[in-house]
Amino acid sequence: MKIFIDTANVEQIREVSGWGILDGVTTNPTLVAKEKMDFETIVRETCAIVDGPISAEAMSTRSEDIVKEARKLASIHKNIVIKIPMTEEGLKATKTLSKEGIKVNMTLVFSPAQALLACKAGARYISPFVGRLDDIGHNGMEVVAQILDIIDNYGFDAEVIVASVRHPGHVVEAAMMGAHIATVPYEVLKKMFKHPLTDQGIDKFLQDWEKVAKR
Repeated sequence: MKIFIDTANVEQIREVSGWGILDGVTTNPTLVAKEKMDFETIVRETCAIVDGPISAEAMSTRSEDIVKEARKLASIHKNIVIKIPMTEEGLKATKTLSKEGIKVNMTLVFSPAQALLACKAGARYISPFVGRLDDIGHNGMEVVAQILDIIDNYGFDAEVIVASVRHPGHVVEAAMMGAHIATVPYEVLKKMFKHPLTDQGIDKFLQDWEKVAKR
């Protein structure tokens, strides 16, 4: 399974890239608003760090405007993927862009029906928001499983990005069910390699090594 980081913080992207496990990056307007850099600078610096898909969101609401914005974003770097919300206008824009070879990440997906439409329109990536579904009492990971079945049934050229990840358990569930990608916040990524028994084991090894060194 590919692991993306869900952030617009360039330092976080650089740090996680240094771990050797990072396959791509997703951003959104909320994440960008937290940073002091302008949007285009963030995108350019991110592309210089990570050689993989970098999702940048189009903010227009009409299909014609989304297409224009997407073309401009895609011209920044070959790895740019355009995030487009699941709407009628978004589907129209996705169809146009997919024909032009511009990859689309259909975002704010909350149902298998929406995912099916996104696949039909030519979206390269589908982003179901599992955490937000869990928040309203739905099973977000069940929706991911349904979307994966649809893609497998019809051989759509699309990958599922498990998004709105809240904890390491979401990532593990995604991997166990065969999801293609999980996009994970920095804080959750940090939790993934932590375990108290690992820390205890390291402390024990160091203590024992000190005894060896004193001989």
